[in-house]
Amino acid sequence: MTQTVKRGESLGAQIARVLRHRIVRGEIAPGERITEEALADEFAVSRGPVRDALTQLSFEKLVEVQRPRGVYIVGLSRDDVDQLYSLRGALEQLALSRAMRVEDPARWTGMAAAVGRMGEAADAGDHAAFVAADLDFHSQIYALADHPRLEGAWSQYLPTFAALLEVTINHDEDLHESSGDHVKLMDVMRSGSTEQAAKVLTDHLDGARDRMLNELEQRRS
Repeated sequence: MTQTVKRGESLGAQIARVLRHRIVRGEIAPGERITEEALADEFAVSRGPVRDALTQLSFEKLVEVQRPRGVYIVGLSRDDVDQLYSLRGALEQLALSRAMRVEDPARWTGMAAAVGRMGEAADAGDHAAFVAADLDFHSQIYALADHPRLEGAWSQYLPTFAALLEVTINHDEDLHESSGDHVKLMDVMRSGSTEQAAKVLTDHLDGARDRMLNELEQRRS
């Protein structure tokens, strides 16, 4: 079946997103071989965008490129999930501590808007809208940090965490608890201590990591 891609967006990025989701969801098994030719046929594109996509996924450690033999799926192990969330924790704790220095209320409107959209998505049971608002919320922490290199590091791994969130959030029939967690984090960032905010963030990210680890366990059972 040919996949449709949008011409107004990077074709390589679109192909990478589709493949990333398949890998994170476990739809493509670790060790499975894929080829540039087959992917080019599936997406009805030249091999250039396919190579771009595979280069990105190789950077994310989701595939291993072994030319001329082909490309092999690496997938996600428990150690991969631990590494990803420990890296995110380190990045986000630094971003959080810097963001909390921002006193201008106008600069917090983006985060407040993201919290509002999460609440609306929870009320509607709209998981896709919730994922988008959730990722925007966390991106706002990095934007407030005023640290372009730190924000750049987050941006590099954002597609991976987007795919992870789309898997784990679908286990939550009721999104209100997760929405409330973000309200709590924003409130403590605005009026609490750095230590309090760090604890709330740690608990939040640990919960996300544990849900993904449970997902991997269920696939093996």
